[in-house]
Amino acid sequence: MLGQNNGNCDMAGAKNHDYHLVNPSIWPLFGSCAAFLMFFGLVMTMHADYFGGASKWVFGLGIMAVIATFFFWWGDVVKESQEGHHTPVVQLHMRYGMILFIASEVMFFVGWFWAWFDFALFPVPVEIVDGAVQSLFGQDGADAITQWPPKGLEVMDAFSLPLLNTLILLCSGTTITWAHHALIHGDRDGLIKGLWATIILGVVFSSIQAYEYAVAPFAFGEINYSSAFYMATGFHGFHVLVGTIFLIVCLVRAYKGHFTPKQHFGFEAAAWYWHFVDVVWLFLFIVVYVWGGWGAPVAAH
Repeated sequence: MLGQNNGNCDMAGAKNHDYHLVNPSIWPLFGSCAAFLMFFGLVMTMHADYFGGASKWVFGLGIMAVIATFFFWWGDVVKESQEGHHTPVVQLHMRYGMILFIASEVMFFVGWFWAWFDFALFPVPVEIVDGAVQSLFGQDGADAITQWPPKGLEVMDAFSLPLLNTLILLCSGTTITWAHHALIHGDRDGLIKGLWATIILGVVFSSIQAYEYAVAPFAFGEINYSSAFYMATGFHGFHVLVGTIFLIVCLVRAYKGHFTPKQHFGFEAAAWYWHFVDVVWLFLFIVVYVWGGWGAPVAAH
């Protein structure tokens, strides 16, 4: 009877479902605190006149804490995958989670586009004279020069560096698709080459955008145009940087042989994210660079 009872107890404790019950982890709580610290530090840097040099230390500490969270938490997820915990049901739900995450990112960028259209369709009457911003509120003829971009502002040539970056991101979309198809067909060499090509294109894109900011004819925070421009394109650039790191992690895992044709959600999530970044840039190029600078004088570099 004793042996029989023990056997029944073992069967009762056996796993008879396809779900993965994760072990207790400190990283969700740690990551929440890190994100709050980074955000609070960012707010402090925007009010450096009140917080002084401490703002940079708080912001830097928050960034390092967030990076540590990514490293350790996602490291645990990769380990769980290699241990066989990511069953088809778990992978399906992870896909749902990634779709919802990308949907939240879409709404994030909707906010920036909303601000851009609001500023463009209902512009503030200002004029740029010798690089200085002059408000025209209450002045005669203000309505006549209420335009977007503001009168006197020089803009970037949409068909130079921005167009080049558009072509680079479109090419990166084809290379990540090449890598995905190679993975599905068991071509590990094609997977690695496709990832390398996508990563290089991502780095080139970020480098060109950094140069573009360095030679931009306007600075952040001067007027609505420059603020909306840098916030929209800057956050997209941040997403390109995150996506590039995401792909580098996938490349390391590809060298280690973690991905198989039937189990490769980590790569699939990175590919989805990269395609999302591509699509957002197409809208930014059309709305911010082409339409947003239409009719304004182009700055000479």
